[in-house]
Amino acid sequence: MAFAGHAALDSSLGGRRLDADTVSWLEGLDGGSPVHDATTVRLYELLLRVARHEARRRSPQLGIAGPELDDLAHQAAADAVVNVVAKVGEFRGESRFTTWACKFVIFEVSTRIGRHFWRHPTTSMDAEDWDRLPDRFGLDPVEASEWGDLVAALRAAVEHELTERQRRIFVAIVLNGVPLDALVVELGANRNAIYKTLFDARRKLRASLVTNGYLADDASRRA
Repeated sequence: MAFAGHAALDSSLGGRRLDADTVSWLEGLDGGSPVHDATTVRLYELLLRVARHEARRRSPQLGIAGPELDDLAHQAAADAVVNVVAKVGEFRGESRFTTWACKFVIFEVSTRIGRHFWRHPTTSMDAEDWDRLPDRFGLDPVEASEWGDLVAALRAAVEHELTERQRRIFVAIVLNGVPLDALVVELGANRNAIYKTLFDARRKLRASLVTNGYLADDASRRA
């Protein structure tokens, strides 16, 4: 398939058939296309709608709204368009073009939300507010008071069972409520890597609590 500087565009790429909408986008974004500018504007309008939706969905974490939130969406959409146009030659047809392009703007929104959090932080990255842990699990005051021994055991497990990185991520997300997007910016990582680290940390903590008799083993409960 030829595009990015070629006049014609085939409807297949790497053996994959492309849908008509994807072909239209790729033809329009070709640098020599007579509708390149109009297609770029159309792409911006599409990505702006996605950016506004993502920004509104994540705004409760930051407490921003109105013009400030809309400005964030506009900036994210504009940068995403630049990146999509620059990397359109890397499109491999593994999904619809719009699905591929939307990943760029979602990344831009996430990055801006993360940066905004650290410009106006409401909590320290490494502070440990263990008193808030029962709230994170939706416990009422009676249950929370009865949960004291478990919290103490969990705190000991966090201190002794986790690696430094696992501990930092667990404390930031679970204890302090740091948004995932902010953690991505702070640690220079990606969302999947942080999810994996948090998953591994929780698995270690659960194993420690089961071993010490604070939680029932899933296998024994099934038996």
